[in-house]
Amino acid sequence: MEPKHRYTPSTEAIAEEEQGNGHSGPARLLARAFAPLRKVRRLPFWAYLIVLGPGVVSAAAGNDAGGIATYAQTGASYGYGLLWSMVIITICLILVQEMCARMGAVTGKGLSDLIREQFGASWAMLAVLVLLIANAGVTISEFVGIAAAGDLFGIPGWITVPPIALVVWWLITSGSYRTVEKVFMLMSLVFFTYIIAAFLAKPDWGQVGTAIIQPKLDLQPMALQALVALIGTSVTPYMQLFVQSTVVEKGVTLSDYKYTRFDTVFGVILAQIVSMFIIVATAATLFTHGASQVDSAADAAKALEPVAGQGATLLFGLGLFGASMLAAGVLPLATAFSVTEALGFEKGVNLSFREAPVFMWLFTILLALGAVVAMIPGLPLFAVLIAVQILNGALLPILLIFIVKLASNRDIMGKYAIGPVYKTLAWAAVVLISVAVALMFGTSLFH
Repeated sequence: MEPKHRYTPSTEAIAEEEQGNGHSGPARLLARAFAPLRKVRRLPFWAYLIVLGPGVVSAAAGNDAGGIATYAQTGASYGYGLLWSMVIITICLILVQEMCARMGAVTGKGLSDLIREQFGASWAMLAVLVLLIANAGVTISEFVGIAAAGDLFGIPGWITVPPIALVVWWLITSGSYRTVEKVFMLMSLVFFTYIIAAFLAKPDWGQVGTAIIQPKLDLQPMALQALVALIGTSVTPYMQLFVQSTVVEKGVTLSDYKYTRFDTVFGVILAQIVSMFIIVATAATLFTHGASQVDSAADAAKALEPVAGQGATLLFGLGLFGASMLAAGVLPLATAFSVTEALGFEKGVNLSFREAPVFMWLFTILLALGAVVAMIPGLPLFAVLIAVQILNGALLPILLIFIVKLASNRDIMGKYAIGPVYKTLAWAAVVLISVAVALMFGTSLFH
């Protein structure tokens, strides 16, 4: 069965979308950010290389507070020992992101919408519960990241977090968030300096290469927790929702999807390269010098000293704040949209609390929850960041099952459903992640 022909917007409709009309919330932000891509659909392949900028910046912003904490802790605790897992995780992430991007191009619908339509209200509720728990945890981690950035400069969380939470709430509800979004994205580009730091730290590249191509599975509970945390922070549920919605907002058609697929894969590879270099940099600067634990943002900042010297703290603090602030604004909003979309409630930041009570209250509660938890006195900030990634990794297999089943469903995907080989690889990824989670819980219990 062939999927129905997608609606192709007129020139006037595209112009209206580029101005942000007819959209609300993250849809409006995404439409504005990706509007230039609509203008180059009919250009040759090299032209699409020119417009990879948004994908590159988004990939950098994806290395948020939880990601930095997890990668830094991995490098400091296990050196290069878990680099092999990043290769497998990268392959899994490419498969998952490509499936979601493909579903967006074929159906023109978001992931939550498809789950509700194809599996019914009961299964949609399960998916919603997973998304709520996972994304609420990530929202908390972003405000913890903001608190950690302030802590670098001796400012306690109860001073930094409340005004930032209020500013984020105001920016989103006033519809002006897109005007500062680019600033936070640029600030998050700081983490690309870890690549330079890795080279300046002069690691043993022979050991790095060996660790990548010769997997060694450590069955100790802490090592398995680190592995699941790496999975959770790399293949986070938020990314699947985000990539499918961007494809829909870009108005990608099946005829030009190959360029979107290239952009998706390129973004994943770039983000994972940065992540691997964070591990290498912290392994070369912290692990090799006997520091086996990253307990604070200051510890993670030390890995940037080969680049910035005494300015490492400032450099890391700016990057951590930018990445955390960006995600703290977009993530709870996207979560509120996904949940209300799946359950059929009214949604939109242009609506009042009376018009869309579930949407507005969900967004506000998620934002407030993240801020309140981040202000708990004596909270081990980096430990919380890593714990959230472990939770994400544990919940991930549930969402992946929905994604693989949808992507292989010919009733909705037609000839664009994933084939036997792709389907086998996708299910293998689900099994591998599930086994890692099971091993983590099993070894922790019996240990």
